[in-house]
Amino acid sequence: VQLQGSGPGLVKPSQTLSLTCTVSGYSIATGPYIWNWIRQPPGKGLEWVGAITPSGSTLYEPSLRSRTSISRDTSENQFTLQLRSVTPEDTAVYYCTRSVGLWGQGTQVTVSS
Repeated sequence: VQLQGSGPGLVKPSQTLSLTCTVSGYSIATGPYIWNWIRQPPGKGLEWVGAITPSGSTLYEPSLRSRTSISRDTSENQFTLQLRSVTPEDTAVYYCTRSVGLWGQGTQVTVSS
């Protein structure tokens, strides 16, 4: 099973960050795992952003909920993160994961004009 994150490495302030995780070897619509987005700002610890369940339900970190959307395309076996109205504080390495045991390689996203 592999997870591959992709998306632009540079986003301007106030724009929308959009990342996609492509999963191979396991269907995202099959339980029992949930599919997460986790980020790590420079010099800080890991922060859970949100998740999508096999049934398509979504869960969000409360402090980010108003700006975050997670969706999926089961035909492509992908799930996507959108984070709106970004600021430099959203600069981080973004990881997609299967529950807590399997991680993608991480995508560096920098928010800067």
